[in-house]
Order: sequence, then structure tokens, then C-alpha cells
Amino acid sequence: MLESKQITKVYGHKTAVDQVSMKLMPGHIYAMLGPNGSGKTTWMKMAAGLVKPTSGEMLFKGEPVGIASRERIAYMSTEPYFYAWMSIRDAGLYYADFFRDFSYDRFAELLKRMELTDDLKTRTLSSGMMAKMKIAITLARDAEVYMLDEPFNGIDLMARDEIRESIIEHASPDKVLLLSSHLVEEMEAIADQAVYMREGHLVEIDDLEELRQSQGVSMADRYREIYRHMEV
Repeated sequence: MLESKQITKVYGHKTAVDQVSMKLMPGHIYAMLGPNGSGKTTWMKMAAGLVKPTSGEMLFKGEPVGIASRERIAYMSTEPYFYAWMSIRDAGLYYADFFRDFSYDRFAELLKRMELTDDLKTRTLSSGMMAKMKIAITLARDAEVYMLDEPFNGIDLMARDEIRESIIEHASPDKVLLLSSHLVEEMEAIADQAVYMREGHLVEIDDLEELRQSQGVSMADRYREIYRHMEV
């Protein structure tokens, strides 16, 4: 469904993503892993159509990512992206105007689960509250691909359970879920596929159940093996 072919992104003298080819298939939850500077965010932004590749192709259902694919790909970035004057309700209405697949009822349900009210001003939200709001507003879309960049940043341990359940509820045979995170153990409870990135390169993609059965190692174990000699 979502595929990159030899995709590369260069910023000045820095190569953020270097000739990465991979295909993400529906019916799976992917954990994109790697230390800072691995290229995870840049790859996701190219998949979302927000950053143009220097070379290579990013495809959604065989067609180049662009305006049409943005209607089917829901992306949550790490950066705050709401106007300071907005309340949570304003942000929801903005999304409802912008995305035809956005459900305000679903948004309200997710806010309740995350113990947020829509009268709160976005500028007053703590980092954890903002993270929960961004997850709610992204998952309130009926997209085919969901990409969440560091969804657990700033989230306390108890709130992670609700977020984890909300993410898993969106898994289905016709959808792709891709999450990046430094919290490897947290990802192991959600994902069935692991994508390891290092210094802009794709290292490997593992089927986690197969990894456990054939090698007797967890995703966290494999992570340590890959990045053991790096300063992270």
C-alpha cells in the first residue's frame, strides 16, 4: 500500500534518508525504530507528502504521493501544529473542514477516553495533554494509513494504556499503522512488524512473531544487537 523506492532526502550536506526501499502492507502495525538522526521522521514526512524527496519515489497504492494521497494518509508529527488561539474544539472543527474522513463524534469519544475537554485552549496544554490531543485528532480520521511520530512522548505511564488500546482498535486488514518511538518495550506490545533505521539507511524489517519463534529474541533484544555499538 505504501512504498518507497530508493528514496533519498538531502538537506544541505546532510543525507537524512539514503536510498531506502521498503513496502508497508495493510493489516500490520509497524514500529519504526532507531536513535535520533536515523531518518524516521524524514521518511514519514515524505510519505505524508509534506517533504519532497531529493531522489527516488514514494508511492501510495502504486501512485506518487501527493494531494490525493493526503486524503487517505493521516500523519501526526512531533511538532505542535495548531494556532495559539484555538481551543481543542476549534482544532477539531478545523480538521472536520479540512479532511472529509474526520469524525467529530469519534474525536469527542477519544478526548473523553484521554480525559480532555474540548473547551481547553491548545496554548495551555501541557506536553502530555498536547500529545494526547494530537493522537485523538489523528485517529478520528477514517484513513487507510496512520503514521504517528513519537506518540508516547510526554505521556505518563497510566495514560499509555488508553493510547495503546486506541491505536490497536484502528488496526484492520485494510489499514497500515506506522509508529515511531524511542520506547521500544512500549512498541513491542503494539507492533507485529519492526522497521530498523540507522543513519538514514534501512537496516531490516522483522516479523516479530517469526523473530521470537525462529531466534528466540524480542524486538528489544534485536534493537540492542543492531545499535549496541552506536552512541544513542
